[in-house]
Amino acid sequence: MTRAVTANFHEVVVEIETETPGVWSKICGITTRAINHTSNMQTSEIPDCDDESLPAAVERAVQSQEVTVSGTASWAKQNHGTMMRWWRSGATKNIRVGYLKAEVGDTEYETGPAYLVTLNITAERGQKVTSEVEIQFDGLPTETAAS
Repeated sequence: MTRAVTANFHEVVVEIETETPGVWSKICGITTRAINHTSNMQTSEIPDCDDESLPAAVERAVQSQEVTVSGTASWAKQNHGTMMRWWRSGATKNIRVGYLKAEVGDTEYETGPAYLVTLNITAERGQKVTSEVEIQFDGLPTETAAS
């Protein structure tokens, strides 16, 4: 029996490009992160030409694709200014998602401009401050293979 090779939490990272192009910084404090790859589908009903009384078949095609990142975090002081400025700007920042255990030739990084769409900060008495974020790539990110 061959066991699956798995990755640990710290081997899937979300990073923001700093003010220095090509220099990346992890978003500190993220405790859960979900990288969502979605194909937005279009459907068409195709009738049976020989017997139009039969139900039509539904055929599908990919209309568009998108990649989003969502997560929860402990609200880290190190990220406060960066995240608040990013959201308030309404502009994109370059981010990258790293799959640090990728095999040679497989996607190791997905990189591109992205919007910080949601930034929810929750303070609860007796608890540390937490946050929820949603980041949406502007277009499909560029894939870089592990070498």
